[in-house]
Formats: sequence, C-alpha cells, structure tokens
Amino acid sequence: MALSMFQPLSLFVGLRYVRSRQHKFFVSLITWVSLVGVALGVAALIVVLSVMNGFAGELRDRLLLLDADARIVDPGVAPASADRALGQQLQRLPGVAGVAPYMDLTALAVHEPQMVPVLLRGIDPALEGRIARVRLLLQEGSLSALMPGSDAVVVGATIADELGVHTGDAITLLVETATPGGSPTSSLRRFQVAGVFEAGIQDDDNMVLANLADVRAFVPQAQGASGLRVRFNDALKTVQYMPAVRAAVLRVAGSSYQVRDWTQDQADYFHAIRIEKTMMALILLLIVAVAAFNIVAMLVMVVNEKRTDIAILRTLGASPRTILQMFLTQGVAIGWFGVAVGVALGLMLALNVSSIVPALESAFHFQFLSSQVFYNTAIPSVVHWPEVGWICAAALLLTLASTIYPALRAAATPPADALRYE
Repeated sequence: MALSMFQPLSLFVGLRYVRSRQHKFFVSLITWVSLVGVALGVAALIVVLSVMNGFAGELRDRLLLLDADARIVDPGVAPASADRALGQQLQRLPGVAGVAPYMDLTALAVHEPQMVPVLLRGIDPALEGRIARVRLLLQEGSLSALMPGSDAVVVGATIADELGVHTGDAITLLVETATPGGSPTSSLRRFQVAGVFEAGIQDDDNMVLANLADVRAFVPQAQGASGLRVRFNDALKTVQYMPAVRAAVLRVAGSSYQVRDWTQDQADYFHAIRIEKTMMALILLLIVAVAAFNIVAMLVMVVNEKRTDIAILRTLGASPRTILQMFLTQGVAIGWFGVAVGVALGLMLALNVSSIVPALESAFHFQFLSSQVFYNTAIPSVVHWPEVGWICAAALLLTLASTIYPALRAAATPPADALRYE
C-alpha cells in the first residue's frame, strides 16, 4: 500500500538514487567520470566529423573551381556546330546553369632552359565564366586576352614558377599528333602568357588555358578530350540532374558521346574521405564505450551498496521487474544526461569553429594550418544533422546497454540473503 504512493515506483526511486548524495566517494567519482566521458566522446565525435565535412566541402569546391559538374566527351573531334546544337539543348534542362565547349590536350611547355608537362585546355572565354571561376583565381593578367588568333594563354601558378614566366613572356607548346599514315609527329607553336592563376590544386595549377579556336588551329588532327562542360545550379544535386542530361545527349547526339560527372571523376578523393570519417567515428566511439563501462562499474557498486534497500522494497511487494527498471532508470538518466551535455557542447564548438580557432591561435601564438604548407589556413566546419542524429542514437544505445547487467543483478538479489546480516 505504501508503495502505491509513488507511481511509477521504478522511475521515482531510480531518479532519487541519481540525486542522492549518500553514495560513497568512489561511487560518486565514477558517476562523474562516466558522465564527463560520455559528454566528451559525443562532443568530440560531432566536432571532428563536422570539421571533416568542412574539409570535404572545401576540397569539392576547390576541385570544381576549374572543372565542371559534368562533361560530355566526344571520342573524335566534333565540329563546332554539333557542340553548339547540343549545348543549346542542354542549356534548356532544369538545373543547368551553363554550358561551354572545351578541348583538352596533353602538351609540353618550354621556356628555355625549362620544360614541364601541362594540360592544354581550349575554352571559349565568353562562356567559360558560366562553368569555371578562373577570374577569381587570376593573380596576373586577364581572361579577356584570350581572343581568337591572339595565341595568348593563361597558365597555372605551378607552371609559371617552374618555367619562371610572368605576364608578357613567351612560351612554346609542343603537342604530339599523328599523321594520316599513323606515324607520330610534333606540332610546335609560340604563345604569349596573358595571365597567371592559382587554384590551390596541383592538377589545376598544371593547366594552360587558351582560346578554343587557337587550340583547334594549332593541332587540328590531335586526339584529345573535347566536347562540352556543364555547370549545375547545385553541385550536390548532380546525380539528380544527370539522367536528364544523358537523355538529352542520347536524343541529340546519339550514343557516341561519353557522359561523366564530378562524382565519377573525383570518386577516389571522396571515397578516401568516407573511409577516414568512418574510422575516425569508430575510434571516437571508443571514448563513449569506455565511459559506458564506467557506468557498469558504478551501477554494480550502487547495487552492492543498496542491497538492503532492494531487500526492503522486495519485502514490501516490489517485483524483480520493478527493481530492474529502477536501476535501468538510474543508469539511463546518468548516461543520457551525459549525451545531452555532449551534444550541446559539440554543437557549440562545431558551429563556432571559425571564431574559436583564431582565438586559440592568438592566445597560444601558433597556427593549426601553416600558410607555408596549406593553401587555405582556415579550419572549416559543416554540421550534418543526420550525423548528429546517429551519434546521439549510438551513444544512447551504448549507455542503455551498459545498464542491463547491473540492473539484472539487482533484480536477482534475494531479499533474505540481503537482510541476513543486517
């Protein structure tokens, strides 16, 4: 009858044990260590994965500065009229922000006494702004100098450094071609440097940009990648837009064109990032797991300490299930409170990394990312809410699992044995 005053009894007693100050010092210490461990583990997971998301986004944006979201590649060298007709069809598709022709050739850039291998890309300067952000990357010169017949080029910073050239200097480009009979031959042409750009990606900085008409006139028989490049309004929705692009290419140009997007071209980069994120998440979850083992130890000691209370409750009519739920409530309350604190701390840090990192660098006089090594020294952070959700779920399940054994042990305590020596 007395027990009916506190309903549900398991919740009432479990929460009372959480708030109790009569625990032994060692039990209280382990309780706080468990709570702090869960909170730090959850917070570390959220912060680290958010920073990795930020770096992945920075890498994606950097890779797509000069590249396109999708490429339509002609295995031969299609006439300009064919590319123009296909480009008009693609421009009408939903989600397409711009379409521009291009031609890529492997070449050798020479400026005595140096020579370096480069990627020679022919572009239409009037349309290139819809696809790439070359103007934002220019250190010297102007993209408007790439007029047809000007034999002007804009070179990457890596090439400019290795060749020792600046705007106004001349370089010679050499391209291997094949004669109609099949024997190899070389085409040489002198170009003037009209600008220098820096993308911060080694592959892009080894690129030379020229007018598409000049490249076609330079090596009319060269075999290289040519076709159209496509930019979408949202690069993250590329996979959704690609079926319509493939259908349009098949309808207008047939099956001879190859259609690829950045998720295929850059798959290795992002597959490696996914593996790193997965391994990092598993490693950091071990922190939560260790804290969960502390909860097990703490609850086992509480059960031993509360054997008399358990026996009295059983004598008054409490069922083993009620005792089980009572200690489950205590363990879950401690663990889940730690998870809540960890989520709050993790989100606070992850959402304010851009302010916290400069403050730490200023206070301790060091730099996390040295400007001598990294192109971008800022540490980005992007919170993905689904990731926060699974982090919470995983931590909650670990803390719940940690309470099961002590609670079962408490429920199996015989009342007579517990009261025998009292």
